[in-house]
Amino acid sequence: MRRIIFDIETRGETVGSPNFLNQEMTICCIHDSKTNKYSSYTMDQLPALWAILERADLLVGYNSDHFDIPILNKYYPGDLTKIKSIDLLKEVREVLGRRLKMDNLAEATLGRGKTSNGMQAVTWWNEGKYDLVREYCIADVEITKDLYEYAKKNKSLKYKDFDGVREVKLNPSKWEKIEDAPLMTHTLPF
Repeated sequence: MRRIIFDIETRGETVGSPNFLNQEMTICCIHDSKTNKYSSYTMDQLPALWAILERADLLVGYNSDHFDIPILNKYYPGDLTKIKSIDLLKEVREVLGRRLKMDNLAEATLGRGKTSNGMQAVTWWNEGKYDLVREYCIADVEITKDLYEYAKKNKSLKYKDFDGVREVKLNPSKWEKIEDAPLMTHTLPF
């Protein structure tokens, strides 16, 4: 199974805005299970990213079904929602009934937190500090990958609550089950 773990950074409308689709992607970073490598793609490199995503069996992200995939879909000539995806935030929310920040899960589960935040990434991008944005985005992909692998192995993730560290039980048994691939309109010439 080819699994792509990914994250995007954006600029434009402020975080939390109901018009988040007005945001512009600045960079998308991925981990490709086929190559076991991390890579990044800016707007002018999206055709190379599409070629990878179109060969993926599974997309994995954090808040990716609600945020990352819809924003990427603005640029993609097909429909990325046709690729099976696991959104770790969605998985946690379905069990807990509420959202948790990725930083909360990372600190409690992995013993490390995020290296920065999305607003700082916007500032760095606007200042031309593209390498810092790339490093931050890759670090988020690494955390997402580690959370995903922990959840698969342990069937749970940990989070900090008011009275200490708690555990949210997850059912990853179907996450990597290969389903019949839907017919997609690919950007590749077949």
